[in-house]
Amino acid sequence: MKKGIVVDREAKYIGVYLAEEDKVYTGIPRKKVLKKTKICAGDYVFGEIIDNESFAIEDIEERKNLLIRPKVANVDKVLVVQTFKLPPFDDFLLDNLLVVYDYLGVEPVIVFNKIDLLDDSEKEKLQEIINIYKDAGYEVYKISTKTEEGIEKLKNSLEGSIIIVAGPSGSGKSSLVSKLTGLNLETQEVSQKTKRGKHTTTRVTLYKISQNTFIADTPGFSSVDALVFMDKKQVKDYFREFLRYDCKFSNCTHTKEPDCGVKEAVKKGEISCQRYKNYLKIIKEDLSLAEKICQN
Repeated sequence: MKKGIVVDREAKYIGVYLAEEDKVYTGIPRKKVLKKTKICAGDYVFGEIIDNESFAIEDIEERKNLLIRPKVANVDKVLVVQTFKLPPFDDFLLDNLLVVYDYLGVEPVIVFNKIDLLDDSEKEKLQEIINIYKDAGYEVYKISTKTEEGIEKLKNSLEGSIIIVAGPSGSGKSSLVSKLTGLNLETQEVSQKTKRGKHTTTRVTLYKISQNTFIADTPGFSSVDALVFMDKKQVKDYFREFLRYDCKFSNCTHTKEPDCGVKEAVKKGEISCQRYKNYLKIIKEDLSLAEKICQN
C-alpha cells in the first residue's frame, strides 16, 4: 500500500497528498476506516490509487498528537509569530502560548516578524528579548516577510515537519505561510486605527513547503489562558528554565515556599524577572511576590 498525508479536510472531502506522485487525490475511506476514527488533516493514511483522481484509504497511522485548534494531527512544530511593534509585543500572550504548546507536545519556534520596521534602538531592545527566550531554551528567528530577510534560514529549519502557526492577529502569519510555500494567501493589513490586525483566515489547509514538509495557516490567538488546558500546579513544568533548578520541596510552586531554587535564580538574574512575573500572572498569584525578589 502507498502512504499519503491528509492535506485537506472539509465536510466530506478528504484531500490526500502522495509524495511519489507529487499530487493530491480525493481520499475515499473504507467503512472499516470510518469506524476506527474520524480522519483529520495531518493524518498519515495507507491505501491504493483507484484512478487519476481517487485514493482508497485502507488504514490510518497512529497519531502522535491531535490539536483541536486547529484540528490537525501529528503536529511537530508551532511557529509562534510575534512582532516588536504593529502590533506591539505582548510577552504575556507569548508565555501563555509557549506553555500551552509545550504541554500539548508541540515544539514552539518563536518568530519575530516585521524587523524591517525597527530602528537601531528597537533592534537592540528586541535582541534583549530574544536573548531571554534563547537562554530559556527556545529556538528564535528574526524575519521580515516584506524584505524576506531570515525566511530561508527559517524554512531550512522546518524540513520534515508538520507545522502550524499561532500568534496575535496582525503579526503576519498568513504572509509568512505565503513566503514559506510560494503561494499567495489572503492577508490583511494591520488596522491603522487600532494597530491590531483583523483576522482573515477562515479555512485550515496544510500547504506544502517541500515533499515532506507541510504548514497550516490557522486563526491567530488574541488571547489564550493556559489554565484552560492544565491545572495551575502544572504550569511550572512548562517554564523551561525553571527545570534547571532544585528546590527544598519537590512540589515547590516557586511562590511562597522557602529555599526555592527558582526564586533564587530570579534574584541572581539567571531567570528573567518578566518571565517570572508572567508565570505568577498565569497561575493568578500575587505579583508582589516578584517585586520582593526581582532586581531593580
